Amino acid sequence: MSVYHWIFLVGFVICFFSCMSLLLNVLRKTRITYNSSPLGKPLHGIFYAMTGAMSPIKKETAYLHFPTYAAGILFHLGTFCSFFVVLIRFLNISLSFSVFIAIFLVLTSVSGLFLLGKRIVLRKMRSISNPDDYFSNILVTLFQILAAATLIWYNLQSILLVYSALLMVYIPIGKLKHSVYFFTSRLHLGIFYGWRGVWPVKGKKV
Repeated sequence: MSVYHWIFLVGFVICFFSCMSLLLNVLRKTRITYNSSPLGKPLHGIFYAMTGAMSPIKKETAYLHFPTYAAGILFHLGTFCSFFVVLIRFLNISLSFSVFIAIFLVLTSVSGLFLLGKRIVLRKMRSISNPDDYFSNILVTLFQILAAATLIWYNLQSILLVYSALLMVYIPIGKLKHSVYFFTSRLHLGIFYGWRGVWPVKGKKV
């Protein structure tokens, strides 16, 4: 392996153990004991929290701001796809549909720029934003652009691996650690409402 591969591995190890530490710390400090009898099944509530409760029909913040919701979903999909690109480049795997992935990543990076622009232009968004909100968006958007470019120009592979390592080191430090807290928050919401029989939401009987 090249030095760039080792840099990527070091970044991955730091990110993995740091995120696991955050995860275990949250789960340990937020353990809840229920004294009441369950009215539903917590596992069903957890599943609903991760699926149906996230739909734009159920989320008020989604159906009232659907373009932003759609851009956010696309932007996150682009991040997952970019890490997939990093993996195939790390393993030196060639794909026959690389151009299509690159086009998709261009679209997702545009979504990131749209979200960044909205945060800059709208006064309400600026009032609740801090420097890390802007920095994290730019960091991930550039990551997606670089991943797309690497699919076209193979010689950018070393830059992508080093950039990915730096990005992973930053994940448990800045706003990007919400990638850990997302799962813990949905887990606790699912248990809380699942225990009470509120989630999954049942259809209204006529």
